[in-house]
Amino acid sequence: MRPLRDAQLGAFTFFASALPHDVCGSNGLPLTPNSIKILGRFQILKTFTHPRLCQYVDISRGKHERLVVVAEHYESSLSDFQRQGKTASPEMVLKVAYEVLEGLEFMNKHGMVHRALAPNNVLMDHKGNLKLAKFGLYYMTDRGGDVDFPIGYPSYLAPEVIAQGSFHASDPSNEEAPLPSGPKSDIWSLGVLLFEMCAVRIFFFWLRCMDDIVTVLAEEHGCLDTIKDLPVNVLELLRKCLIFLPSKRPTPAELLGDEVFNEISCLYMPFQKPLSLFSSSLRCAHLELPEDISDLCKEDYLSERAIDEVYYLWCLAGGDLEKELTNQGIIQSKPPLCTLPKFLLEDGESFGQGRDRSFLLDDTTVTLSLCQLRNRLKDVGGEAYYPLLEEEQSSLPQSASSQDLSTTVTLPLIIRERDTEYQLTRIVLFHRLLQAYPYKRDLVWKDARVDIPPLVRGMAWAALLGIEGDIQAKYEGIDKDTPIPTDRQIEVDIPRCHQYDELLSSPQGHVKFRRVLKAWVVSHPDLVYWQGLDSLCAPFLYLNFNNEALAYACMSAFIPKYLYNFFLKDNSHVIQEYLTVFSQMIAFHDPELSNHLNQIGFIPDLYAIPWFLTMFTHVFPLHKIFHLWDTLLLGNSSFPFCIGVAILQQLRDRLLANGFNECILLFSDLPEIDIERCVHESIKLFSWTPKSATYRQHAQPPKTTAVTDGNGFGRPGTYYFSDYQDMPRTDLSREPLALSELKAELSPRISAEDLIDLCELSLAGGGKRTRAGRPKIVAVDVRSAEDFNRGHLSGSVNLPYSSAFGPDGELVQCPGTGVLHSFRGRVIVVISHAMKSGTTFASHLVKVNFPRVCMLDGGIIKMRSTGLLTVPSPQI
Repeated sequence: MRPLRDAQLGAFTFFASALPHDVCGSNGLPLTPNSIKILGRFQILKTFTHPRLCQYVDISRGKHERLVVVAEHYESSLSDFQRQGKTASPEMVLKVAYEVLEGLEFMNKHGMVHRALAPNNVLMDHKGNLKLAKFGLYYMTDRGGDVDFPIGYPSYLAPEVIAQGSFHASDPSNEEAPLPSGPKSDIWSLGVLLFEMCAVRIFFFWLRCMDDIVTVLAEEHGCLDTIKDLPVNVLELLRKCLIFLPSKRPTPAELLGDEVFNEISCLYMPFQKPLSLFSSSLRCAHLELPEDISDLCKEDYLSERAIDEVYYLWCLAGGDLEKELTNQGIIQSKPPLCTLPKFLLEDGESFGQGRDRSFLLDDTTVTLSLCQLRNRLKDVGGEAYYPLLEEEQSSLPQSASSQDLSTTVTLPLIIRERDTEYQLTRIVLFHRLLQAYPYKRDLVWKDARVDIPPLVRGMAWAALLGIEGDIQAKYEGIDKDTPIPTDRQIEVDIPRCHQYDELLSSPQGHVKFRRVLKAWVVSHPDLVYWQGLDSLCAPFLYLNFNNEALAYACMSAFIPKYLYNFFLKDNSHVIQEYLTVFSQMIAFHDPELSNHLNQIGFIPDLYAIPWFLTMFTHVFPLHKIFHLWDTLLLGNSSFPFCIGVAILQQLRDRLLANGFNECILLFSDLPEIDIERCVHESIKLFSWTPKSATYRQHAQPPKTTAVTDGNGFGRPGTYYFSDYQDMPRTDLSREPLALSELKAELSPRISAEDLIDLCELSLAGGGKRTRAGRPKIVAVDVRSAEDFNRGHLSGSVNLPYSSAFGPDGELVQCPGTGVLHSFRGRVIVVISHAMKSGTTFASHLVKVNFPRVCMLDGGIIKMRSTGLLTVPSPQI
């Protein structure tokens, strides 16, 4: 969106038509309220950025089908000129005509017409440039079918529009709807508007011409000839605009190229649509400095921010649309007694209230005051609006006020998202980083670890997923219209997917849902549509509602990373391996809970498939998914395991206290989950999980390039950020296991290279240590003392298998006491000669509730080729 500059934020309100409550649609579901239909259609209007159109910003839905629209606004309009009683000069008439036609032509290219063109909807900025307001009212109301009032002003409507009469879409008596207004209808309205500007004494002139206005006004000889002293080109322009027959009347595009504008058209530069972030064109090709360099040094920094950004901050600063409209008398509350319905008796006598005029259109636009917002931001220094990206210091700009914004980052996320000053600094920072994407991709990753501002979440997610190139051309090249067998299932699933959200439940939302899902199915012929794919699509579609191509691109990048091969026709082997690794993660982090769930038979197959198949979108509402995925997108494909364990740990007490049936009931209606706590716990669990412990044979194959970061999430003690599958394969890597063998093991395996890295064996001084100075990992060698003395890892502890288990595998000594007790809480890596003995030993540690137990894949044999085994010095 363009900057606010000298514009203001304006709001106007109207009511959508109410639908009967006892009528259902063809699918058996209640009819979609007209206000939600309007809300869905409105969204595309926010993308229209043109110098001759007022920018639409937002629409909100209130009680009783009330809608409030927020848009760019200016106090001055052509109606002010009319009230002055002056006659416009020929130059001004041509200027007004040309600029209005530019706006109308742009609308026509997008399949829309104004229909409500009138002097009060032709606004002027401080430079005298015209901007059309309320141009989307006809489109968003489905040509007036979703409201109880006509769209347009009778004095300016074209004859063919008036001849058709009124029409209401929900009225069953209207069997044939009138034809929608076309671009030529606006030309007539423009002609009347220009005609008024040329008339000196409009009122008396119209009285004189009223009798023959319809038949004579637009003809070659008539009332137009009575206007004296008009240049030929202006008179010719009026004649062409006021042609009675629509078939002979020109369109805005045709009139713009007419010779009457030969002298003025050269003064206007053709409009160039701003390039999107994801395109094949050079975004900086047309950058120019302003003519007056002082424009870059204005003190009003807020006016240089985008209109939607200013409105978002206005809301955070306490802005309330309905309150503003109520203060101006636009919204008037009535006692319930005054709103009783009207009813008729048999004799025709009526009682009750007449038609409430407030439900008709009041086109008054209320200016939203920015004083409260400016006062809130008065102590924010100019450096916050222009942060330096390459500095070593914190990316959070320092406020000039006594409260340092850097302390805000320690507050809960929900508080940070409602803090006006904090959100301003974060939005400005991300805006600059995203403008430099992909060059500043690393900094986007870095700052996303702090948090992601909700206003830029859609673009930030796209950057985190590595979206690049001309995504629009690719999306348009996919056939989304030809019927396919999956269409029926998609049609059934969409009306059940996050339909509590007004945007996704709108007809436009359903159409976009259908197109994006079908594009994904068609473009991935090796995969199939599974129930849950619609839930995966929902967050991306919500954040990119006006950019289907970006929603599709994000979804196409997300699924291979986190759900590789989950949507195969036969995905049982993929899901079973995933659930088995998840079971091992539960045992690794919370063995007591794992033992209880295994004992009662409450396995992940019963509850976790919807979690991972939809990445929790089927479980949580969208506002929680946004916070969860802000962190998920920073992690690798193993991070969902940690989220799952964190959810179980929030329900830990209830799970431990209940049996199988109670647990089933608990998960059938999942209790409230604290998402912020879940995120923090997931990061902590992730930092304690060796990267190879979550290795899956059916995970995504290694990519040619991988984003790696040895510091994980930037927290002390974290291990790895990149996927283990992305690391180069060596002789020390983990070997794939058969599913049956994997299921037989309670504890996960880690690779030899992982153990070497964690123990820092290439460095002098022994094991890796935590901030408290204790080793974070300990290797427990369960071979015999003789084998141990022949060669072992430096710093490892020898606890022979034979001392704990008999020759038949029976337990001889409980290793839960003694030397292992001092290792509780560390990552315990069991090293054996044969994996069977190591598996048995690790399983027993889990059964006696030792956390963070894993095994060395391949045993000591994998370590013999490394040269890292040591032999004890002989005793003298």
